[in-house]
Amino acid sequence: MENKYKRIINENRLRQLPDWIKRIVNYFSNLRIPAKMIFLILSVLSTIWFIIRVIPKPSRAAYPCMRITMPVMSGLLAWLFSVTASWMAFRKAKQYLLKSGYIAFSVFMILGVFFSMVVLTSDTKPARADINPWFEANKPIGSGKGIFPGRVVWTHNPGTATWDGNTGYWWEDKYIDQNKTDVLLEKALLGISGKDKSDEAWNSLFLYSNQSKRNLHRGYQEGEKIAVKINQNNTYSQTNSEEINATPQLVLSLLKSLIGHAGVPQEKITVFDASRYITDNLYDKCHSIYPDVKFVDNAGGNGRIKADYVPDAIPYSVDNGRLTRGLATCAVEADYLINMALLKGHVGQGVTLCAKNFYGVTSIDSDWRKNAHNNFDQNRDGSSRYMTFADFMGHKDLGQKTMLFIIDAIYSNKYVNGKPSFKWNLQPFNQEWPSSIFVSQDIVAIDAVGTDFILAEWPDAPDLQYCDKYLEEAALIGGSPSGTIYDPERDGTPLIGSLGVFEHWNNPVDKKYSGNLKPGNGIELQYILCGEGK
Repeated sequence: MENKYKRIINENRLRQLPDWIKRIVNYFSNLRIPAKMIFLILSVLSTIWFIIRVIPKPSRAAYPCMRITMPVMSGLLAWLFSVTASWMAFRKAKQYLLKSGYIAFSVFMILGVFFSMVVLTSDTKPARADINPWFEANKPIGSGKGIFPGRVVWTHNPGTATWDGNTGYWWEDKYIDQNKTDVLLEKALLGISGKDKSDEAWNSLFLYSNQSKRNLHRGYQEGEKIAVKINQNNTYSQTNSEEINATPQLVLSLLKSLIGHAGVPQEKITVFDASRYITDNLYDKCHSIYPDVKFVDNAGGNGRIKADYVPDAIPYSVDNGRLTRGLATCAVEADYLINMALLKGHVGQGVTLCAKNFYGVTSIDSDWRKNAHNNFDQNRDGSSRYMTFADFMGHKDLGQKTMLFIIDAIYSNKYVNGKPSFKWNLQPFNQEWPSSIFVSQDIVAIDAVGTDFILAEWPDAPDLQYCDKYLEEAALIGGSPSGTIYDPERDGTPLIGSLGVFEHWNNPVDKKYSGNLKPGNGIELQYILCGEGK
């Protein structure tokens, strides 16, 4: 019962449904009710919720949470239809048997048996929606960025995360080893820069950023500001959230390195998510050690600074409907950005990585239901189109100001929200949490690598088909496949050339990109095993 119930919960998207549904389903599971009955209860509750939400306002049917509910609801309706049809067929068969109408009796008996088989053989596990590969391996497009163009460093420190999935909270210090997150970041910085010491690594990163983005031949200078965009998407107040968000220990590791090795004063660093909340677990951990670092969130108060925005800072390359156009002032005024995303799937666009993380810089509402998401999703037939994410990646105060891209994969998640719930089967994780981070100076390359990991581990995650279309647009931004002329500032100066290099690896076992097979060509994924596994 336990394994079957977990299969229902994991393979469906229960964690993306309202808390009241989850509480009721968990209550019945604790009573050891059969799994099929639990699934029926979940289906009934989901149907009730859909009706309550959508009938008063039909446009809500397009909300991601409603799209999650619809397959569950349709499964219930199909089951109810089969039960009703089989009952009616057997009833009719009985009537014709009594009247000696043997032909009609036989027909209705066959129909009754058919619909009964549908009911009896229906599995509580939904049909998988595995992707059909639409891409070729090792076909790089675009131009790599970085000291080592196209390099993505993947550091893996087994045992960094040890949460059992049930006891306490995933982010507690007893479940995340601070020393190991420190090592993960340190080794990644050395790998991406080719240096032997952390201070030399940071100096190289600042030099490259200034030369390539600002035409300045120098490193970091006193007084310059750094803003770190983290992903706090699954927060609803400054109270701690059990759902997956930025790993507090990794944020602290970054602050340690910036302050202790790069020499950046505390007061010149801002950690922010302008669209959400900086929760106590993250704020208290970092603020207690670095009290002068600024923390900016959507609400302010309790030591946080309330986000304000520069209006019309991103008018987009095309008319983007109701999509918000303001950008957080802390990002616009910063001299450098660091983008720390999470490794997650996402309803609609398939993945949420570094490019999507920039959405949280815009002047959106903390209630995601009130926000527009124009041109986020790829065309389902694989044809090219304008993608908002490419504008984010090419904007002067977003992608073009970012000196370092980080994907936090200490835990990761199959879905956009909920608690970390899926340990990894992909090697070398051995059915444990990934305990990894990815680092690059190339936003296209790092999102391509993150996409390949998600495709390999969770091929049945929502909406993965053609989820890489925004990367194609960005890699060929000056002559985009969609024909869009990208000018995210609308200043008459379109983006030319490439924002980075894109390709898919050769296979999930070897994980080789063109830069691994033939140096200097395409993405290079550098794997560094840290700590006890070394």
